Amino acid sequence: MNMLLFFTLGLFVHFVFFVSIFDIYFTSPLVHGMTPQFTPLPPPAKRLVLFVADGLRADALYELDENGNSRAPFLRNIIMYEGSWGISHTRVPTESRPGHVALIAGFYEDVSAVAKGWKENPVEFDSLFNESKYTWSWGSPDILPMFAKGASGDHVYTYSYDAKTEDFGANDATKLDTWVFDHVKDFFDTARNNQSLFSKINEEKIVFFLHLLGIDTNGHAHRPSSRDYKDNIKKVDDGVKEIVSMFKHFYGNDGKTTFIFTSDHGMTDWGFHGAGHPSETLTPLVTWGAGIKYAQKVSAQQFDDAFLKEWRLENWKRQDINQADIAPLMASLIGVPFPLNSVGILPVDYLNNTDLFKAESMFTNAVQILEQFKVKMTQKKEVTLPFLFTPFKLLSDSKQLNILRKARSYIKQGKFDEAVSLCKELIHLALEGLSYYHTYDRFFLGINVVAGFVGWTSYASLLIIKSHSNLTRGLTVKKSSHLLPYGFLAAGLLVALFLLIQACPWTYYVYCLLPVPIWYAVLREFQVVQDLVASLLTFPLSHFVGYLLVFTVGIEVLVLSFFYRYMLTAGLIVFAGWPFLTKLWTQAKITSLSWTVFSLLLAVFPLMPVVGRTPDISLVMGAGLLVLLLSLFAVPSLIKRKGSLAKEELLVHLLQILSTVLSMYVVYSTNSSLLRKQGLPLMNQILSWAVLASSLVVPLLSSPALFQRLFSILLSLMSTYLLLSTGYEALFPLVLSCLMFVWIHMEQETLQQSGISCKKKLASIQFSYTMDITQFRQLYLDDIRRAFFLILIPFVLVMCAFEAVQLTTQLSSKSLFLIVLVISDIMALHFFFLVKDYGSWLDIGTSISHYVIVMSMTIFLVFLNGLAQVLTTKKLRLRGKPKSHHM
Repeated sequence: MNMLLFFTLGLFVHFVFFVSIFDIYFTSPLVHGMTPQFTPLPPPAKRLVLFVADGLRADALYELDENGNSRAPFLRNIIMYEGSWGISHTRVPTESRPGHVALIAGFYEDVSAVAKGWKENPVEFDSLFNESKYTWSWGSPDILPMFAKGASGDHVYTYSYDAKTEDFGANDATKLDTWVFDHVKDFFDTARNNQSLFSKINEEKIVFFLHLLGIDTNGHAHRPSSRDYKDNIKKVDDGVKEIVSMFKHFYGNDGKTTFIFTSDHGMTDWGFHGAGHPSETLTPLVTWGAGIKYAQKVSAQQFDDAFLKEWRLENWKRQDINQADIAPLMASLIGVPFPLNSVGILPVDYLNNTDLFKAESMFTNAVQILEQFKVKMTQKKEVTLPFLFTPFKLLSDSKQLNILRKARSYIKQGKFDEAVSLCKELIHLALEGLSYYHTYDRFFLGINVVAGFVGWTSYASLLIIKSHSNLTRGLTVKKSSHLLPYGFLAAGLLVALFLLIQACPWTYYVYCLLPVPIWYAVLREFQVVQDLVASLLTFPLSHFVGYLLVFTVGIEVLVLSFFYRYMLTAGLIVFAGWPFLTKLWTQAKITSLSWTVFSLLLAVFPLMPVVGRTPDISLVMGAGLLVLLLSLFAVPSLIKRKGSLAKEELLVHLLQILSTVLSMYVVYSTNSSLLRKQGLPLMNQILSWAVLASSLVVPLLSSPALFQRLFSILLSLMSTYLLLSTGYEALFPLVLSCLMFVWIHMEQETLQQSGISCKKKLASIQFSYTMDITQFRQLYLDDIRRAFFLILIPFVLVMCAFEAVQLTTQLSSKSLFLIVLVISDIMALHFFFLVKDYGSWLDIGTSISHYVIVMSMTIFLVFLNGLAQVLTTKKLRLRGKPKSHHM
């Protein structure tokens, strides 16, 4: 097969495999068509006020400062005397939109929303605001509109600052919160003189939502340990106190207002959020007012953490809940239907009401979640052939009726605790059933994707053996039978008919039909398979098992490195000892020693901290100085050369030195400016973009001589890398580059050790697209190791060194690259089996991200291969006609 066609098909196949994970795991869990459910008893509150302090960590609110005082004295007073409190446990991703959806709609965000940057509703959903009589909200333009957009009618009102001027709080982010508090006060002042508005805000079943973004903004800018972040908490506490006082005064202390204060997510010590660290997933929850239990003093509490003692709240009852549980709590307090898509479980221990009200509310909660289960089951049953449909056995129709009747009977008999317990059991079963039907097609789709994966990897392997090895010599080409194509055509038609009958989405056709032509291509190469088996039977069993074991261990090290970074260190240490396991040590001592030293130096980097570290600009400056030192060593040799091309190369080299100097200046200047809180200077921005733009062009002006071109690429990439560094990582590409240069020498030594004659010396080799194909040799087992080295660290620099290795070892880059793709596919298939559909959102999301990363890497390597060839072989000239190059 033509290699261009092969790589084009490869890109398409891998793109399909890549997208498949989104159909299998990233589908919307939401269903529509449920009947609204609400508690039939009078609610305790007429109105509810929801405060959400964006980015507020639980410990930042609850802990005492260095003087033993609370940063939020008003809210702490509520905890100790007026209301109930606890920790609200959020789920990954800990972003503002998913957090608010969980709070207000009661479900954990449809993951397809991430494709729209958490900005728009990919699927419309019900919310507390939609079920309310009226909702007024103030705050960020990123959060408020999505709940108004999803609401039916015109009863959700939003007041937000302009998105374009949202950075007016850049110097003082507390202004974002002050804006909200001031506009709420103005709103009620206006209502006193507006009869229509006054009438609306005196209705029942109304909600007021205050979104406070200042704490999150300060956390990102200054980190949660900063004075700015902590002072913002005090500002919010003061603002909440004023708003509560205003509400009590406006409504004449009627005791019909419920207040809830919480956060959408927390924040790490280094000022980020989105993952699953406890600092991100533990948020505060303080509730008080109508329908909420008063503060409860206790003698002892049992929790797995030591927070109570740290916060000095061990004698006030703490009640932890899941973030989605807040939505049904708010709905029951003001007597509106539970949000239709809510999966939250009503935390009855927060309610200050009769046992009858708690039991009825929990019964309503159970029916509301059961409605979702019924709709989901009906939808799946309608598109599945009757003899293939497997219902969720733990919650049959008869069991649903029995539990509901029994719960209703308990309520009539006054056995309220038993009714609540039974309703919770029904909720858990319904949620389990929802998950069952949501993942109903997962196994079916997974089988098809795996079949495609194995088929494609098998075909790529057969192509390597057929085109780049001597195993197929002497084969006689037999006339192919018509039975094979007709058989696969019939199989394809049957699969399409099966999908058509079940009304499957069009993407299912792609996943299920793609393996058919792939396996047809594999079986067409049956003669190659036979020859491979015959060849392996002549291979010594101990050698075969040894090679297979080494290959398997290498793959496992790469896979485990996604979970444990120190596995990369272990792999690099093994690499360091490689020369001592062969004759390389006696053949090339200096080169082998250099390989060992740089491998061990590189092995240190995976052990270094990734996040949470303090920036160290001195290391960045040090890396830059080392690059300059190496660059200056090359200047004398360039000056000695004669001719116009030599002058041109010297000019290019000096330009790259200047680029490195500019990068160092930008890093130092930007760091100083940020420390003075003066932002990023415009000139630094211009210089940074100029360095980035030139980094991929300037190497094309350098000599195509192997080491000169690689060194030019190193200088260009280092200039950009310095701009992206804040510490030790600036040294990484420098150490890596040294190892890559040694690698090229090592591979030439291994080639000579294998008995393969090397026609050229390294100093005389030049990168060129027009190499004679007769120079290329066939594959050997050692080439698998070369491909494995590339997979270990797939950067542009390594890809360029990889091009140099295939050039110096006289091997077609396409054949070696095919091995790389096979190794990548084996890793991707490994991660496909490791994808989880159970456990926490973090576990599921992490397992999916590993698969996506490896699949992206496979596709990206094809692009990098082309980029590396351009960088190493193309030659631009500053002026005049090309002249011969003098070494």
